[in-house]
Amino acid sequence: MNISISQLPGIGQKITLTTAEDSQLILIVHHTGKRELYFFEDADSEEADFGMDLTGDETRELGAQLLGATYQPVDADKLKMFNNQIVIDWVEIKEASSIAHKTIEESEVRNQTGATIIGIVKGDDIIAIPEAYTTLKPGDVLMGIGKKDQIASLTALCKGEE
Repeated sequence: MNISISQLPGIGQKITLTTAEDSQLILIVHHTGKRELYFFEDADSEEADFGMDLTGDETRELGAQLLGATYQPVDADKLKMFNNQIVIDWVEIKEASSIAHKTIEESEVRNQTGATIIGIVKGDDIIAIPEAYTTLKPGDVLMGIGKKDQIASLTALCKGEE
């Protein structure tokens, strides 16, 4: 990546980042604190493909995210090993399912399938790490984790095909 910084008299500073694929990201930081961010798919283009204004706080948050403040990618080799052993999938509960209208504890999903429910989407609500007393209803989407065969069992259970 090539980075160049130039002064814009009376305005502020222009920071240009050019990627190996010849795309360009330009950040203009005004003396007032305003930031303008522009993306050029082709660095030689006269017109930006995308542009937006950012506050100082938004720019710092974007920078933090780019640095990995909330998410750190896994090493590719470790991820391949992980993917061969553990699967995360989303499965909708159908009316025909034997677990519909039961709590997680009553449904014995873990005992029946080996998979673990780590989240539930209930309409617009998202429940992370649901409690054992959470009632499972048709239309709920379960986020399950387990081995491939365990997730396949969970999928069959949710469809009523167990």
